[in-house]
Amino acid sequence: MRLGSEASIPLNPEMASGSALIYDEEMTQYKLLWDYPECSIEVPERLCVSHTALKTQGLLERCVSLPVREATEEEILLAHSAEYLAAVKTTPSMNLEELQAFSLQYEAVYFHQNIYHCAKLALGATLQLVDSVMTGKVRNGMALVRPPGHHSQHSAANGFCVFNNVAVAAHYAKRNYNLTRVLIVDWDVHHGQGIQYSFEDDPSVLYFSWHRYEHQQFWPNLHESDYNAVGKGKGAGFNINLPWNKVGMDNADYLAAFFHVLLPVAYEFSPELVLISAGFDSAVGDPEGHMSATPQCFAHLTHLLMSLAGGKLCAVLEGGYNLDSLSQSVCQTMRALLGDPAPPLSGLAAPCVSAVESIQNVRAAHQQYWGCLSQDLLPVSEPSTKRLREGGEEEESNRQSAVESAQAPPAAPPMRTAIATPAGQERSSLEQSLRVEGSPATLEQAARCIRGAALKSLEDEKVLCSLGNLFAVLDKIMKKEVRNGLSVVPDLPTAAACAAGHAINSETDRVLVVFLGDEEVPLDITEDGKILLVQICSTEPAERQSKYHVPVCLKKESETRGGLLQVLFTLVLPVAYEFGPGLVVTALGGGTGGDWAAQAQLTSLLQGLAEGRVLALIQQDSEAQAVGPIGSSLLGDPAPVLGPQPAPSREDACAVERQRQRLQQHWGLVQAAVK
Repeated sequence: MRLGSEASIPLNPEMASGSALIYDEEMTQYKLLWDYPECSIEVPERLCVSHTALKTQGLLERCVSLPVREATEEEILLAHSAEYLAAVKTTPSMNLEELQAFSLQYEAVYFHQNIYHCAKLALGATLQLVDSVMTGKVRNGMALVRPPGHHSQHSAANGFCVFNNVAVAAHYAKRNYNLTRVLIVDWDVHHGQGIQYSFEDDPSVLYFSWHRYEHQQFWPNLHESDYNAVGKGKGAGFNINLPWNKVGMDNADYLAAFFHVLLPVAYEFSPELVLISAGFDSAVGDPEGHMSATPQCFAHLTHLLMSLAGGKLCAVLEGGYNLDSLSQSVCQTMRALLGDPAPPLSGLAAPCVSAVESIQNVRAAHQQYWGCLSQDLLPVSEPSTKRLREGGEEEESNRQSAVESAQAPPAAPPMRTAIATPAGQERSSLEQSLRVEGSPATLEQAARCIRGAALKSLEDEKVLCSLGNLFAVLDKIMKKEVRNGLSVVPDLPTAAACAAGHAINSETDRVLVVFLGDEEVPLDITEDGKILLVQICSTEPAERQSKYHVPVCLKKESETRGGLLQVLFTLVLPVAYEFGPGLVVTALGGGTGGDWAAQAQLTSLLQGLAEGRVLALIQQDSEAQAVGPIGSSLLGDPAPVLGPQPAPSREDACAVERQRQRLQQHWGLVQAAVK
């Protein structure tokens, strides 16, 4: 169907959609009954304020509501001993003195007559969420539960936790759905030692935890929370601890940990399900964490994980004790799960020295297990001091404003994606997209966008017609009538340059261009910082000595998918996040061997930038293979699963490392080792 103006394309009913929110007020029906300062911050209001914030911000009504059930004893025993379960079952009949005595058997936990019931509900809710995601009832979701779980162990309650919700969920998913690869991401500020103990010898579960550690001076004060605890036996390499050895870690530190540790390993592992132990005591203002990451950062962290496992993701609440920061972080996570554009992260710079030291140590400890990390790194022998970052009252003011600003997310455009394809090449399978056709561009209009040597390409009438369509799509993105767009073009370098030039001429502040192919892109890369060009190619491009030009040569005969992922995590995402574009242009042609599944992953991950304003350009002779996966990614569908990945070739890894070394003096987020 070709239209003179615009039309909607019908929804594909086969694609799993929707985000679940599972919650029951009954889980607020227990509290601390005696004076126990260590446990006083774990209060019922943690759930109430989070649920109220979701309702106030209009998110609750957009979620699929799931019923809550109690976990069965058989399910509890997947991660706990029969003796421990029998002991917990006696607590409903205990009086106050007995509850106190029972609680003191364990560390930093309190019991209440109703906590056994609530703990079964919390675990049952988590398993309900897993079932709904794995059966395709929903794509992803969040379980707002209490008590939390990641500290509880095989035969012991610990750290406010009774049953280990996420550990049981991983065992349950493996047993009930025959999964062989489950990823657990624990971003709580405390180490989830209970999860680590459950899977430290199990290669089917990859556990990643960052946590405040301060060289074992922060609770739970365990040596096995350090970076060198990598797992045991067959599970060696599948336990990744990233210890924070000072407080004040911020958005840049968290993103650097994702870019240089978690994401490369996760893509090499290729999970079939992602579970998040979503503790928000790692957010700004929390009395336990004393970290500086904003609630908005959790939208980005969530987005970066949503391209794994075909989008199958379950977030389960753990900690979080500043009620404002907690509730806003929950909302930001839920917005990301719902597919809303991630809010901009301003002021990103280099991660702090202590964070880079921890990242380097983790990479060194795991380089023998993961091909993506094999760079002959040595651990840092003398870590920097543990002193707090300077900031004082100004820092506290910034923290409060960060929480408040999280309440005003960017408005999503009325439609998500506009597309322009040549006549006869329409694809009705692209659901809910907007067909756009513009008038052919004039020579003068196009000439304002590119430099002299490429002007000859504008003599081709087909090129001018395609640029007219491209400009029409781009104008809709910039006017916020759509979030993103796709245009099929006959001349990819000219189209990429014209798109960037048109956006800058239309007062877009900064444009990121990611070009896959060997052709020269006719862009003037100047030091004014308006355009950043990343080119991934198979022949050495002409070097432009500029921080705004990032050329990476991947050899055609090598395993290009591993190389492409290495470029993406080591260079593209770190530089792009620090650059902070107002628009992302991806030019997708024959680069990387026409690996459209990998390029759909790239497209998906880049949508975390620029509030999702991405224009994907596709070379016309690649349209038949490319429009489907790239268009689906723009529409918010999960990117294709790539499967377990081999390491990049040594030649490709060296090419990436050369660029990283060159760029780290300009872009702090590319730092993965101490200089």
